Amino acid sequence: MSVEHSTTSAYTATHWPTWQLIAFRISFVFFVIIAIPNNPLWYQHVLAIDWTNLDYRDLYDICRFGSGVNWFGRTTFGYRLEGYSIWVNTFGFAVLAGLLWTASTRVFKSRRTAYNTLFYWLNVIVRYRAGLGIIGFGFTKVFPVQMPYPSLGILDTDYGDITAQKIFWLSFGIVPWYQVFAGILEVSAGTMLLFRKTVPIGAALLVGALGAIVVVNFAYDGGVHVYSTYFVLLSLFLLVPYYVPFYRLFVQEIPARVWLFYPDFGRVANISRHGIRAVLLFVFLGVFFYLQYIDFRYDPYKQPSSAGVPELRGHYQVTTFRLNGATHPFDPNDSIRWQSVAFEKWSTLTYTVNRPLQLDLSNGGGDPKRDVNRTFELSGVAGGRRAFHYYADTQNQTLYLEDKYKLIPDQRNITAGDGGDGGVRNYLQESGLDADGLPELSAAEWIPESVRPKFAQEVNDVHPRARTTRRIREFARADTLAEQEVRRRFVVRYTAQQQGGRVILEGIDENRDSLYVVLDRVDKHVKLRPGKLVAGEYD
Repeated sequence: MSVEHSTTSAYTATHWPTWQLIAFRISFVFFVIIAIPNNPLWYQHVLAIDWTNLDYRDLYDICRFGSGVNWFGRTTFGYRLEGYSIWVNTFGFAVLAGLLWTASTRVFKSRRTAYNTLFYWLNVIVRYRAGLGIIGFGFTKVFPVQMPYPSLGILDTDYGDITAQKIFWLSFGIVPWYQVFAGILEVSAGTMLLFRKTVPIGAALLVGALGAIVVVNFAYDGGVHVYSTYFVLLSLFLLVPYYVPFYRLFVQEIPARVWLFYPDFGRVANISRHGIRAVLLFVFLGVFFYLQYIDFRYDPYKQPSSAGVPELRGHYQVTTFRLNGATHPFDPNDSIRWQSVAFEKWSTLTYTVNRPLQLDLSNGGGDPKRDVNRTFELSGVAGGRRAFHYYADTQNQTLYLEDKYKLIPDQRNITAGDGGDGGVRNYLQESGLDADGLPELSAAEWIPESVRPKFAQEVNDVHPRARTTRRIREFARADTLAEQEVRRRFVVRYTAQQQGGRVILEGIDENRDSLYVVLDRVDKHVKLRPGKLVAGEYD
């Protein structure tokens, strides 16, 4: 199969029948709308970026747009088909616009060369949209942070208490090198789309790789089927000039040619376009690679960044459990007694109770910087497993804990029109009770003013390289957000005995009842091993 390029109108005059012109006009309107940012939040984000202190998420959010809010509705990032409704609305508008365009073509009858030029530039728009978007998507796998290795709490959860979506994500998390391979494939395909000669290879790779992700998300009730389909759709459009030649070559087994039209750029224009592409490659391959590495090593976006108390880390069995002075002996049917406890290597405590709890069906992703809002260890996990973020006053051996589950999760992916970590909608009611009618411990009651300064520098609980402007800005709002949030909170003092083999917790629980718990460490021999690709530093 050969590829021939043309800069004249000779090819055009005989290869644009009326039906193709109508199809092109509709396609032009449709793909321009979904491939160019039309959400004001995207432009606000770009203008607000501190380019001297970048966060990986700054570049990721530049790449991630198009399948969120636009002029024709809002995409639903969930598990149902209505997520595609925005495309149906957009296509309906494109058909109407295309037909109106067709009705007004008398003026342009003698200028059919314009369609070659328009088709070329539409391809450029779609190529760069798909290329940069999938590069951003792929880097979260090149450094495996999108699907983390399971936490101690997850490893202590029964298989039947984990959602199908979570099981699939964890199946990637336990084999990080396969996740790296998938990321390299996506980044390579995206890079190929930025060069005209490798477009068919990159587009074909994306159709195969992202098509599989679409099917997987439907099979496992995943939540990114719309965004994955978005890249498949863009790639299928880029392959339009190759369908007939591919059929002739691979099916009919006869020689085939691909005809492509390239505008006749002048010398200055050629230098400019090569320069622009070089800058994009430097930023979205070189700089992005470095920023994603920093995120992987110091601040993986689905894991808390603050280290946990070293002497507490591990699995524990509950030897003694007292509530308001009354001892609850071991009983697997007890709906109050804690059944098992895990202190993670980061600042999270998890335990199990034998009662139904509301389930977080998110995938724990998005753009939160506050540890309490990083919920991958909680999302998709049932079986009465609860997860609490804690602040540790190691001098006084006191833990200030807050439930990571919220009735209304923080919105995420703000530049994609899907919210962000700043949109707190879980407010205290005037009665002082939470949604279940239980007395709510306010932030002021939870951590006294005399103690709060010890935790004022949570923003700095990461390596200096990860203290980005984005992180600093979010933590500047943290105190206000915490005052408004509805969360279950409690306070306990801890005592580590027998060289950490036994831990005693004593304090007031979330219902303001006195709590006394004795924990004995257990060594659980898990067959899985995280390997060398371990995200985060918690030493």
